[in-house]
Amino acid sequence: MVDKTLYSIFKGGSKTYFYSTIFFPERAKEDVFKLYSFVRKADDLVDSIPQQTEEFYEFKDRYHEAQKGDITGDVVIDSFVEVSRRKNFESKWTDAFLKSMEMDITKSTYKNLDELKVYLYGSSEVIGLFMARILDLHEYSFTAARHLGRAMQFINFIRDISEDLLLGRIYFSQEDLEEFKLPSLELKDTKARPDQFRGFIQKQLDTYFDWQKKAEEGFPYIPKRYLIPIKTASDMYNWTGRTISKDPFIVYKKKIKPSVPRIVSTIAYNSILLRESDQIKDLRLALNYLSD
Repeated sequence: MVDKTLYSIFKGGSKTYFYSTIFFPERAKEDVFKLYSFVRKADDLVDSIPQQTEEFYEFKDRYHEAQKGDITGDVVIDSFVEVSRRKNFESKWTDAFLKSMEMDITKSTYKNLDELKVYLYGSSEVIGLFMARILDLHEYSFTAARHLGRAMQFINFIRDISEDLLLGRIYFSQEDLEEFKLPSLELKDTKARPDQFRGFIQKQLDTYFDWQKKAEEGFPYIPKRYLIPIKTASDMYNWTGRTISKDPFIVYKKKIKPSVPRIVSTIAYNSILLRESDQIKDLRLALNYLSD
């Protein structure tokens, strides 16, 4: 049974993650709720206006206390530490996550993609690693898991350009801005250079789809009972990317998110698709047997 506090935090965050996750088997679902409540709580503290800097460092200190064995009374932290121990999360992954969250307090721009990848590792790639451990996936899947976390975070950056500008942040390579002769991503500057902005966004989308393709190479490692919600989340982010590609300026008009009916119908479609895939495999095995 998912704790009400964790349920509320997760549901109030990512719609795509939430409605995909509820289709996991019960125990995995509980663990995913514990994970995402922890990362959402930390993220919300550094993304609030004004930033809750003091509260973030208190959150970080409580995590370290819990890691040492103390019961903090904070259900978000205590639940995360419990699943962390049971599923053998590496402590360096959590440290990297908290470091990236702290970067949102101290850093607002990134010189190039390599510099951005440092942030992406802690803010998203380790989430893929946490998920791989929760689902008991083989370490062969870890590279793909990192790419999936990175890709999903990056499409969020593209989708949330306008929102991040309000926070004073640009999660893109400054070298790319210079390449397309964009002084900033403020609407006044991109409207003055629409072709350059479209080119800039397409380059970022190309990067996203490249990382997403590498992530999907890991899908064969995932049991079907877990693959359906994961593939659904991936499909929804791909839909977001295609939607933005048609009209890059839409990121200034609204936050592109799939509707709940779209998410649920995609889950249903993937359930049928994967079941038919199993049936085709069984048919091939039978035909091979008969031909011997």
